[in-house]
Amino acid sequence: MRCFEHDCLVTIKMARPVTKPASGVVNKKDVPRAHPRQMILKNLPHALLLAAFAGPAASRAAEARDSSIRPERLTELPLEQLMDIEVTTVSRSPQKVSQSAAAVYVVTQEDIRRSGATSIAEALRMAPGVNVARIGSSSWAISARGFNDFFANKLLVLMDGRSVYSPLFSGVFWDVQDTMLEDIDRIEVIRGPGASLWGANAVNGVINVITKSAAETQGGLISGGGGTEEIGSGGIRYGGKLGRNAYYRVYAKYFNRDDFVDAAGRDAFDEWEMWRGGFKADWQISDSDSLTVQGDYYDGNMGQRLFAFPPPTFFRALEGRALVAGGNLLGSWKHSVSESSDLALQLYFDRTERDDRIHREIRNTYDVDFQHRLSAGPRQEVLWGLGYRLSADELRDGRDRSGSVLFRPAERNDQLFSAFLQDEITLVEDRLRLTLGSKFEHNDYSGSEVQPSSRLLWTPHDKHTFWAAVSRAVRSPARWEHSIEVWYAPPPAAGPPPFPLLLVGNEDFESENLIAYEVGYRIQPTPKTSVDLATFYNRYDDLLVGQPFGFAPRLPPPFPPIPLAHPQNGMDGETYGAEASLNWSLSDSWRLNFGYSFLQMQLHSNVPGSEIAEGDSPHHQVHLRSYLDLPYHLQLDAALNYVDNLPNRGVPNYVRLDARIGWRPSNALELSVGVQNILDDRHPEFGPGFLVTPTEVQRSVYAKMTWQF
Repeated sequence: MRCFEHDCLVTIKMARPVTKPASGVVNKKDVPRAHPRQMILKNLPHALLLAAFAGPAASRAAEARDSSIRPERLTELPLEQLMDIEVTTVSRSPQKVSQSAAAVYVVTQEDIRRSGATSIAEALRMAPGVNVARIGSSSWAISARGFNDFFANKLLVLMDGRSVYSPLFSGVFWDVQDTMLEDIDRIEVIRGPGASLWGANAVNGVINVITKSAAETQGGLISGGGGTEEIGSGGIRYGGKLGRNAYYRVYAKYFNRDDFVDAAGRDAFDEWEMWRGGFKADWQISDSDSLTVQGDYYDGNMGQRLFAFPPPTFFRALEGRALVAGGNLLGSWKHSVSESSDLALQLYFDRTERDDRIHREIRNTYDVDFQHRLSAGPRQEVLWGLGYRLSADELRDGRDRSGSVLFRPAERNDQLFSAFLQDEITLVEDRLRLTLGSKFEHNDYSGSEVQPSSRLLWTPHDKHTFWAAVSRAVRSPARWEHSIEVWYAPPPAAGPPPFPLLLVGNEDFESENLIAYEVGYRIQPTPKTSVDLATFYNRYDDLLVGQPFGFAPRLPPPFPPIPLAHPQNGMDGETYGAEASLNWSLSDSWRLNFGYSFLQMQLHSNVPGSEIAEGDSPHHQVHLRSYLDLPYHLQLDAALNYVDNLPNRGVPNYVRLDARIGWRPSNALELSVGVQNILDDRHPEFGPGFLVTPTEVQRSVYAKMTWQF
């Protein structure tokens, strides 16, 4: 998190060539395999674990090292500084974590670096209350406070304020959410509704990935590495100056990740490669005005094995490669009117292209967002804003050309109009604060939505903070719920079409609704410990179910009649739980972080069997992370995670252990070696579902080098 005057990043990755035939489909047998890799560390000495979690003697020795050649370390930061990190997602303006009336957790740049995470999705494992389940090499199920799925639809994700939440299925394609990890300043994770400011779909949480300014990334940086699963990765970044008050950076990165294995230990045909590049420019135009322009472009492909319909009676295995490409351009202007008033205007364009075996999507999104902050007296701060978004899509058959998944109409333009108002009232100076606000939206699917919230923050002492909130949030309908058609796609021997219709969209499907009640408490009992607690009770109405409405007996014997279904608002329920996070500095060289979350779900549906979604998210999650600085500029870090079983997905509970050792002889150079999933050869983290073929996460070993100049 320290800025060097001249630093630049470059990453170089070795990858296996993939030759595509004219058809554009690459068969598994046509893909060159990597040379056999010896699992030298298959049974990694458990001394690594012991050293990571039990090293007081080493810690005392490390205190005597020469720190003059090292950048500021995570273990040396006082807890007060960690609690005083400013976040912007809670109130859309800078606010200290300790003064936020929400369940907020910040994953810092140092957390990411020392975790050994190779993707944004994997970095989210560090946030309490967030369930990160890896389905395959390029796919994840990520949610907060329940309802996890590959199509998890109650978590809003932002990249520098740009929404990456897909209106196609109300979720996030995690395989295309990326940037230079070294350029990320922090990831702000809000558990609980954020709809009063961020709008529909910020139901169970908001994640905002915030990158560093261009001024903080001056100079060059090269990073490269590889391993048993991360076959090769690399990136290059360079930052410079444009005039007196303007800075820029450009970057490019590439990675190639091996495929995972299925339950039988066979390759799952989901290997993954991606190119990405981008830039960011910051210009301090005057004392009152600043301008940021940034953009990214990516292009990649991943192996794909889908079971189009649930076996054993009706299914078809589809195997090939999914092609993805896209880019975005964002501009942000900020103007300071006075110390008590400022304006912000953000515009962005985003293009997404996805071509897989069952559907092709081209989507262009245009978004404009304006906000104004002003003081309405010595104890009142008002924030208001307006927004508009246009999402234009084109949805066609996939390269399988079976016509098994269609959208009617195939092209559609959807508009979203929004406004918000928030009033922050100081009732007792430095002690009691009330925040009232609401978001007002109109969309083309469910019409007008109102999403209010009320938050109270009480600070009776500098070391104690209590907060409580009541909020309403909605999850607006997705494109597929209104206009999808899913057809049975039998093997070729079954004969020509027409084939029975299995699922059809419902234009009367309405928004899912949530009323959330939250209470939290933060305390710093000693200078070396801090505790953050949050509890919640959520009441959901009009949740999605697949409502049967007849049969389509159109196939000859021995095929039985096929049930028809369409989406309906036919389920309600309650969830409640608690989350805890503890930071403990044992010494200047050793810090522990402990997290725990408990979740209970109770769903009620008029469609028997729909309640099984209760078993998609774990009841209990525990994580323990250790950051240890050793002599000779060494760092030893480890993370232990326990995740409860998922009954609906047939996934047993598991314990995952990751460890990393890094050597940082100077500010400019770092070498590291890590092992992930030390305790198991492989284990599943999520189970099968519609269009989802789960695999098992394997043990992996990797090495990485980062050089700044």
